[in-house]
Amino acid sequence: MSDNKATLKSKSTTPAQPAPKVGADCKLYWRLTRMHVWPTGGDLVWFPAMWALLMSAYRLSLPPRTVAVHALVHAVACTFAHSAGCIWNDICDRDIDKHVERTKTRPIASGEITVPAALLLMEIPALGYFATMSYLGSGTMTLGAMVFFTVAPIYPLSKRFTNWPQLVLGVNCAWNAIVGWYAVNHTVDWSVVGSLSLGMTCWAVHFDTVYASPDKKFDKEFGVYSCAILFGDYIRPILSLFCAAFVGCLAYAGYANHQGPLYYAIAVGYPALGLLWQLVTTDNFETQDGIKIIKANASIGYLTVAGLLADYVYEVVL
Repeated sequence: MSDNKATLKSKSTTPAQPAPKVGADCKLYWRLTRMHVWPTGGDLVWFPAMWALLMSAYRLSLPPRTVAVHALVHAVACTFAHSAGCIWNDICDRDIDKHVERTKTRPIASGEITVPAALLLMEIPALGYFATMSYLGSGTMTLGAMVFFTVAPIYPLSKRFTNWPQLVLGVNCAWNAIVGWYAVNHTVDWSVVGSLSLGMTCWAVHFDTVYASPDKKFDKEFGVYSCAILFGDYIRPILSLFCAAFVGCLAYAGYANHQGPLYYAIAVGYPALGLLWQLVTTDNFETQDGIKIIKANASIGYLTVAGLLADYVYEVVL
């Protein structure tokens, strides 16, 4: 009898196990998808789709409702695609990220989320992407699938075999100009879309090279490549050429689509000034804050969209 009492007492005084930190786990998975910094990153994928959509709206005199719905669909799809891409990037770079100051606290690199769990999570934005794209039709969804299953998975791996991973990112982003145009026109005018795609590629080389510059010493240590390493001491003049090409492509796309003065003043002029400011005022690219760089270039992207939207409203809606 006394033994039973002792057993019961022992059980009653055993400290309770801590409850699972569900909220903390959710925050880790939220960080893994980069939704904690939304729309940063995803908007850079959305811009070329918006350029193509608004140029199509200008040419075809599309009603505002159609433009708004397509813009929303592209925004959601690009958010899903960006989240899936970030998860895949962190899986591929986990052994490198754990040694880099800027990335060592990422959930996979820090060991807080396992690779199988990350792969399982990646299915959610991937399915969300295709579910959203299906609204734009099977042809548009097929175009989206082409880049989703080819260029996008290669990007985080490309730094291991080429000096131009930023170019791969540019092609990945630029593809959305084709998707955005085809969703409305069901064909592609390469005089416009080709220029937009080339411009987006050049712009991505610029901002992702600046973003990669602070990690140069770590990249060299682990034997990975980047345009930041390739350009070396000539990074400023080379990036100036890419920025000039981006602005030139925007101007030519506007010419090919017969855009009005508001487009050139806002969508071409302001980005040109913004990029010039970045190039002139940056003393050392290797000491720049990555998120600030991406946000500064996102501001340029929003200006291009604002210029296209102003031109569309003035010429078509009013």
